[in-house]
Amino acid sequence: MSLKDRINDDMKAAMRARQADRLSTIRMLLAAVKQREVDERIALDDAQIVGVVDKLIKQRKDSIAAFRQAGRTDLVDKENAEVTVLEGYLPQRLSADDIGREVAAIVAELGASGPGDMGKVMSAAKGRLAGKADMAQVSVAVKQALSAKPTSSQ
Repeated sequence: MSLKDRINDDMKAAMRARQADRLSTIRMLLAAVKQREVDERIALDDAQIVGVVDKLIKQRKDSIAAFRQAGRTDLVDKENAEVTVLEGYLPQRLSADDIGREVAAIVAELGASGPGDMGKVMSAAKGRLAGKADMAQVSVAVKQALSAKPTSSQ
C-alpha cells in the first residue's frame, strides 16, 4: 500500500471515529500533497510525500516556537497535536550516531574539507538521508564533521 493510500484510509477512519483534530491535520496534509502534484504536474511517490510531511512538520515546529514566545499555549498544544499526527507518516528516523556515520561517509566520499564544502556535502546528504533523518540534525552533523577536519589551506 502506498503512503498516499494509507493517508486516505486514515482520513476515512478519522471521519468514522469523529476525530475532528486528526481529520483536519490529515486533510491539510492531503491538500499540501495535491497542491504540489498540481504545481509540478506529477504524481508524487512515497519519498516525495515524505518530503511534504517533513516540510509541514518544520512549519509546525517554527509556529510552536513563535507561539511559545507569545505565550499562546493553546496554539502550542494544537500545533504539537498536528506534529504528532504528521510524524506517523514518516519512516523510522536515524539516530544521531547513525546520522554522524552517514555524514562522515559522505564527507569522505566527496573529499570535503572545511566549511566551504558545506553546500556540496548538504546536497549529497539531502539526497541520501531525505525522509530518514531530520535535516536540521544532519546540518549540525555536517558542520561538526567539516570543522573537525583540518582544512588544506592551513
